[in-house]
Amino acid sequence: MADETNNSLINLGDISKPADTLIKKVSKAVGGIFEPYQIKRIAKAEAEAAVIKVQAEIQITELHRRAMHRFIEEEATKQKNIEDITNKAIPLLEEKTDAEKMNDDWVTNFFDKSRIVSDKEMQGLWASVLAGEANAPGTYSKRTVNYLGDLDRADADLFTKLCSFGWMVGNVVPLIFDVQKSIYTDNGINFNALSHLESIGLIQFENLSGFRRLGLPKKFYVVYYGQPLMLEMPNDEGNELELGHVLLTKVGQELAPICGSKPVDGFFDYVKEQWKAHIPTPVTEQGAPGDAPHAARP
Repeated sequence: MADETNNSLINLGDISKPADTLIKKVSKAVGGIFEPYQIKRIAKAEAEAAVIKVQAEIQITELHRRAMHRFIEEEATKQKNIEDITNKAIPLLEEKTDAEKMNDDWVTNFFDKSRIVSDKEMQGLWASVLAGEANAPGTYSKRTVNYLGDLDRADADLFTKLCSFGWMVGNVVPLIFDVQKSIYTDNGINFNALSHLESIGLIQFENLSGFRRLGLPKKFYVVYYGQPLMLEMPNDEGNELELGHVLLTKVGQELAPICGSKPVDGFFDYVKEQWKAHIPTPVTEQGAPGDAPHAARP
């Protein structure tokens, strides 16, 4: 029992202040879920005591007993899911985080949707959302949280594959220039996959005309997982850049940075070839451009 207690979320003595604040915030919004007890064990004991008490007063059928035990097990599972997600979120908190600034209704809605999630990888995604909102309240809309509640593992994995092609071009843009090319199809992205992601609201897919970024300056940087690429356009201002056939929706934009995507081998060079008309001619060291600005990866 000592080991279980030492590993429990409820032991707050040696954890950081941001973690302590987050746990208290979750407890307040959800209803005291981290009281200093072994929740599952106490819940079972109290429910069983209630059964015994009621049995002494009225006739309980076998159906009632089965329903009671089912309810206990379901609630214990939901409780474990809540604690697992919160546990996974704690290491992602920033030192300056003040979880008390999180909206109570947002937290309540978050756990109302996430408490049924037992898949470990999906719990990791939920934990990233919880920590991200704690670090910067307002980062994730209620709409995105509700959407995540309906997102299954297969769709999440497909979205992660798409985000592996994501470049920072102001925001995250999956650069899909020709969906039939092997660099896409070999990595799980094809016409049907994109059509499905559009149908569930994560992307806009325009297979014919595609999308463009407008109003660009003469020189600017785009970034692929920390690797910058400088582009040079023909005009001093008001330039356009082809972005391929896919844009992320608002929900997709919020989920892209935490989906766990990784860069695709060879894709940086593939994009350079697509944009070769905008790649500056190499210059001497004296005339070399300055360092690329830092940009977060997708």
